[in-house]
Amino acid sequence: MGVAGGMKCVKYLVFVFNFIFWLCGLALIVVGIMVQVSLNKTLKITDPTASAAPIILIGVGVVIFFISFFGCCGAFKENYCMVTTFAVLLSLIVIVEIAAAIVGYVFRNKLSTIVHDSVTDMISKYEKGGPEFKETVDNLQQNLKCCGVNSSSDWKGFSSKENSVPDSCCKNVTAGCGNGTMTDSDKVYQQGCSAALEEVLKKNILWVIVAAVVIAILQLLGIVFACCLMKGIRSGYEVM
Repeated sequence: MGVAGGMKCVKYLVFVFNFIFWLCGLALIVVGIMVQVSLNKTLKITDPTASAAPIILIGVGVVIFFISFFGCCGAFKENYCMVTTFAVLLSLIVIVEIAAAIVGYVFRNKLSTIVHDSVTDMISKYEKGGPEFKETVDNLQQNLKCCGVNSSSDWKGFSSKENSVPDSCCKNVTAGCGNGTMTDSDKVYQQGCSAALEEVLKKNILWVIVAAVVIAILQLLGIVFACCLMKGIRSGYEVM
């Protein structure tokens, strides 16, 4: 005997929410990958908490795809066990997402120190670094239109030529454009990369936090509807 009346409406709501969860899972994967790629492309960070939040969200997004299966099949077949599994797993996912939001918030608060230390380390290793490492630093400075850690003066001693900076600091990059132009604001960016990069990363991390919180709220509604459907299915069993 299937559910009837209001419970049938709840059954279809569970279907709708599972589609939303599928989209949420896709959103989590996309946001997580975007933030992770941004971290890896722009900065060589050794602090593991920097990648914790996006990696957690990517993992959660993948798991949501499988959990949605239990919700859809359980609602369609009105299977008490599958709907219960869906509700329990979804509850665990909500806890993990809250943890990811907390990790992201904590990392956001200490981002300034991590970015400053990481950029300082990158610049100090620039001369002895390999081609790929140098390309990372050069891309960072060109993309963010910055130079050095706090200013272009951080490249002091970079070259045997006085007051020189890497060519990637130049507003118009040409071979040798950084020679003797360290303090020339018309040719070289004067803003440091630490502040510029911190601003970009804070925006990315904020998206991670917002995504986790919004999706967690939607999933809480899904858990409520699943519990209502479980109650309706159980009542149907008792009538039989």
